[in-house]
Amino acid sequence: MIRVVDLFSGVGGLTFGFKKSIRRNRFVSKDIFNIVFANEIDPDAAEAFRLNFPDIPMLETDVSNLDIEYLHKRYLDIARVDLIIGGPPCQSYSTVGKRQYDSRAKMYREYRRLLSILKPKMFVFENVLGLLTMKNDKGNPVINDVEESFKDFSDFNISLSYTIHRSVLNAQLYGVPQSRERVFLVGIRNDLEIKYNWKFPEPTINKKFLTVSDAISDLPPLENGTGTKLYQRKPTTKYQYLMRGNQKDLNNHINGVYGDRMLKIMKAVLPGKGRPYINKLVEEGKLDKELYLTSGYKNTYGRLWWDRPSTTITNNLSTPSSLRCIHPKQNRALTSREGARLQSFPDNFIFVGGKEKINSQIGNAVPPILSINLADAIENFFIENFEERIF
Repeated sequence: MIRVVDLFSGVGGLTFGFKKSIRRNRFVSKDIFNIVFANEIDPDAAEAFRLNFPDIPMLETDVSNLDIEYLHKRYLDIARVDLIIGGPPCQSYSTVGKRQYDSRAKMYREYRRLLSILKPKMFVFENVLGLLTMKNDKGNPVINDVEESFKDFSDFNISLSYTIHRSVLNAQLYGVPQSRERVFLVGIRNDLEIKYNWKFPEPTINKKFLTVSDAISDLPPLENGTGTKLYQRKPTTKYQYLMRGNQKDLNNHINGVYGDRMLKIMKAVLPGKGRPYINKLVEEGKLDKELYLTSGYKNTYGRLWWDRPSTTITNNLSTPSSLRCIHPKQNRALTSREGARLQSFPDNFIFVGGKEKINSQIGNAVPPILSINLADAIENFFIENFEERIF
């Protein structure tokens, strides 16, 4: 059994892939990975993790509190940890909004500190694409700081180092109906005898990516300020059958309440268009001057395409003035459940808190189906290299 720790776990998008497989188009449990514990500071995300993974100890605390004494007090067996997974907060690296080399940008140091304590054979460090272009306070690339920090732990007075493998994985290549690029660093401990080198998972889809329609066309239409717990129709695609499983009630499918101005803007915008298109219509006299948009990026107030994958889902997935999140065919933003579908969370996955909190839990997660592909590659790597030592 491969013993795993999930740091900065959120609701468990990464953990999902290490606890589930897809067999006959159904999510089924797998037992090769034993999650020793997960850590999350946000109380709503931590509670959602507990509800979805009740058998995994959840340490709801600041990661800086995790030390040997703390872990021993909770009677956790940390004598052998094979794998650490997780992604520190990404907001500081994101190319959306302010980019600041602040305390959150340095949280990789806490991840590194836990590596020095647990000394896993392998780790997976995930973050947004903006990590590759972020600069530190000296003007040097942060990614260099991160990678180099994992190669030498002499400041902890221990002999520990990792060989780092880096790749950018796009979720749409692995069966997720969303174009979402993320940076993955995989570290392999240098003192191990490795027969077969690490390989990132090969894409499972090279053409005909899953679309927004493939993902959410079975979900009921909603009027302004309404919601429903009834599916009202059967799934129509293989992906929808996978997401639905045996779920009977539709949860988190609630529309916001929009004023007349916002409704007019959403009605006017076409698929693939956004703020510049609305302003062009105003300038041409085709829309009222009151609809002119003075702030935002070019893809804010943007409508998704029905026949393409979604653009990257963010924690503002239900805010039309945020990045592209207007429903392709209805004059409203995505619901939380539609965002979860586009992230590949099954319909029985539980989120906790108000709508803003739930959308953050969804938008900040690693897509579960991408995680499954990553976990499968890690399983193969462990079996090839360490089979006699993990079973």
